[in-house]
Amino acid sequence: MERITGPGPKTAADSELARALHSGPFHLALRTALAVRGLPLHRVQHHLASRGVKVGVTSLSYWQQGVRRPRRAESLRAVSALEEVLRLPADSLVRLLADGDGGSAGGGAGERPAGRSYRSLVAGAAVLEALLAGMESPADGGLHTVGHHESVRIGADRRLVGRASQHVVRAHRDGVDRYVAIHHGDPGCDPGRVEVLAVENCRTGRVRWERETGVVVAELLFDARLRAGETYVFGYGFEDGTGGPSSEYVRGFSFAGGQYVLQVRFDEHALPVRCRRFAQATAGTVRGARRDLTLSGLYRSVHIVEQEVRPGRVGIDWDWE
Repeated sequence: MERITGPGPKTAADSELARALHSGPFHLALRTALAVRGLPLHRVQHHLASRGVKVGVTSLSYWQQGVRRPRRAESLRAVSALEEVLRLPADSLVRLLADGDGGSAGGGAGERPAGRSYRSLVAGAAVLEALLAGMESPADGGLHTVGHHESVRIGADRRLVGRASQHVVRAHRDGVDRYVAIHHGDPGCDPGRVEVLAVENCRTGRVRWERETGVVVAELLFDARLRAGETYVFGYGFEDGTGGPSSEYVRGFSFAGGQYVLQVRFDEHALPVRCRRFAQATAGTVRGARRDLTLSGLYRSVHIVEQEVRPGRVGIDWDWE
């Protein structure tokens, strides 16, 4: 039988929790409280149910990730019950919501997560949506990104040679056993020659592609079915080298998520004269948040770190001349 103990001696974790409750945002305070108390989401749901409060594990996951924030009356009642379950001061979480801490990437009073459609994020979205529909892949795949480290290689001929990803995800529903990866080659890409690599803790499933747009969609099958709240680490990549000269790498995010790291590495015989970080709300908007990036001498690479991504596009572009 699970037992929730009373407060003990104050620790560094308790101090971190106190700071999060004081300054917010709501999703960070909730995530910190869950980590400090050591309760998985399905157990939190059980304790809430014993108090007559019904809330799904998916909603709890969305709240702690900042994908959406509780607004409806029953959701606010659940937050009050969460304070009791997590042994937090009364109204400590509710106050962060009332203060409008701005920490959530969600919006509206509904229960659907905030996000962006593929049509707003990528060119040739209709083709991509058709490929995904053919694989019966839902929009979010039942997963949220906790951390994603992506490494892109540009060759001596200025082409995108390949890219590799180390990905950490969390399931927000039971039974998730795959991730659908998308590769969009540069103009001139031959998607039929692009190789999908299942590197760690996954294997390649179905692969679909469309020649005109250079889009490749690949299923990566996990070694186990995840339960809601469980995390999974896997590695994968795409070997390309079939497109024309590359001048940028862009990553689109339909939903808010965790940390994203992008590193672009250049061949020593083809170095750009300038590299910049940028962000966009959609594919059709002006690129903003520009920042020059310094090419490292030893590894000839540049990188960006996004601590908590929001729906939209981020990337690195560069000039050859």
